[in-house]
Amino acid sequence: MHLLELLSFGPDGWGNQLLAGTWLTIRLALATLPFGLALGLLMALAKRSRNRWWRAFGNAYTTVFRGLPELLTIFIVYFGGQIVLQKFVSLFSDAPVEINGFVAGMVALGVVFSAYASEVFLGAFNNITRGQYEAAYALGLRPGATLRLVIVPQLVRLALPGLANLWLILLKDTALVSVIALEDLLRKTQIAVRVTKEPFLFFGVACLIYLALSMVSSIGIAAIERWANRGVRRAS
Repeated sequence: MHLLELLSFGPDGWGNQLLAGTWLTIRLALATLPFGLALGLLMALAKRSRNRWWRAFGNAYTTVFRGLPELLTIFIVYFGGQIVLQKFVSLFSDAPVEINGFVAGMVALGVVFSAYASEVFLGAFNNITRGQYEAAYALGLRPGATLRLVIVPQLVRLALPGLANLWLILLKDTALVSVIALEDLLRKTQIAVRVTKEPFLFFGVACLIYLALSMVSSIGIAAIERWANRGVRRAS
């Protein structure tokens, strides 16, 4: 009964705190996803560019952010970004600058996600034959329309399995933002453990919550895959 009271919602339980941390974790992952996807696609296009400087930049970007530990990237973005902004603001004012932890976490996780996503997009691009582009040009489609109407629909279908795995990794990596005092699920769990001295209970509950989020994500991913493959004929 004592353990159930600790997990209850209300002034005597930690249910509200865990729910708030879970909601922040979900919001952080959902905010990071479009940012990481857009940046990853841009990096993939850069690595496919005919301009060698763009290719060099894209390759250097993915090499750096795939090589750095995610935790170190979070520290660099949070503390390094704050130093850079403070120096810039100091040119016009003496006001102190403090970076929002949510934004810093989103940017840090987004650049890591985009580095891996760019490789997924690049592999998907390489599986689209040159004939697809030539057929689009033969029909009079401009490059922008070719990309939007012909390439992107195939790109989504080809890249989806790899991006789905990256989403599940991103969902778990959100736990790292607790190091910058962001009140996510893991930080709320750690606070509950320190106060109640019940590590097995609260860490176990946190594990179940992350597992539930992954299971719900897997169901959603399966639905998206069925939608993306709806026009593809299966070989008999």
